Amino acid sequence: MTDHHDPHTGLHSEHGGSAGEHPGRARNPIVKVHDLSWLEFEKPDLDRAETFAHAFGFATSLRTPNELRLRGTDPGAPCVVIRRGPRSKFVGPAFRAADTADLLRLAKAGGNKVVNLPDSLGGSTVDLIDPSGLQVRVVADTHKLQALPVQAPHLLNFGHEVARANRTQRPPREPARVQRLGHVVVQTTTYRRTLDWYLQHLGLIVSDFLYYAGQRERGPVMSFIRCDRGSTPTDHHTLALVLGGANRYVHSAYQVADLDAMAAGGEYLLDHGYYRSWGIGRHNQGSQLFDYWRDPDGLLVEHFSDGDMFDCTLEPGWAPMSASGLAQWGPPASKDFLGLEPGRAALRELRAMVGALREDNEFDLDRLRGLMKVANS
Repeated sequence: MTDHHDPHTGLHSEHGGSAGEHPGRARNPIVKVHDLSWLEFEKPDLDRAETFAHAFGFATSLRTPNELRLRGTDPGAPCVVIRRGPRSKFVGPAFRAADTADLLRLAKAGGNKVVNLPDSLGGSTVDLIDPSGLQVRVVADTHKLQALPVQAPHLLNFGHEVARANRTQRPPREPARVQRLGHVVVQTTTYRRTLDWYLQHLGLIVSDFLYYAGQRERGPVMSFIRCDRGSTPTDHHTLALVLGGANRYVHSAYQVADLDAMAAGGEYLLDHGYYRSWGIGRHNQGSQLFDYWRDPDGLLVEHFSDGDMFDCTLEPGWAPMSASGLAQWGPPASKDFLGLEPGRAALRELRAMVGALREDNEFDLDRLRGLMKVANS
């Protein structure tokens, strides 16, 4: 009798931790941030960045010779702030605090100052540095952009439930209009220290941990982390951290209306010569529909829709990390997405791994072996 083993068994958040494993939250955090406000980048060519951004589905909220701000249709802050710089790089995230009092608490705990943001953004910020060296802003009382016209979800007939009669379904081949910023993923050589810093300083809580097969006793190597807003459900992850050989940006994700918007928007991007890294599929951790793209500078960005929303009551899930476990359905994770595509980026990552093995951090030879198994899974 053939054993039809389900490769997704044990990969979902319903499988929790064991006694003595990381609890996934701090006992008494300094503050609890409410959301991710925006991401800051530097890029040498703002015209090229804006052209891609419009094809991806952003709208421009501000453009000067040296700065570009991109937004979604939701009201609130811009999603992305790009300043002119000598090379393309991720500067850091800005999280939204409940109020200015939280900024004062963070400033007092870290010996920092609360400073005013530019008048065009409004409000104030306390600027911190996480253990991996990334700049982290926590902002409050920023100006609120007004909502833009939305891209309405399509009306669907589910099985025998007829919601659409005498009407055709013709999603236009146009940009998938971004609604909002969802999350950012960063890699760090000091994963455990960095994770604990975010839980303690920002009050984030873990939704899911991943560990290398055969190395669970050494602890997790990736965490999907959400905001703690009590009984109010929030995104499965606002920030994700992963252990690796270099401190770097991995990708950022932006919500769109539905699968049709994502698919038609993807065709529009292909028509305009942009590179799909991986998709379309549905993730395991977070359950999001996903589609990954490379911007003209090689940075990875994601369209997503239909993600999980958790309140504060759910405890972290634990699962082994594998390439096949990244999606419930869809094409296999691409070499480009996994960082295995031959080229300059892969060579830089390889050199970084070799360098990391010579330094005092959490990325050692056993962790490298675990990562290689993931890449080949």
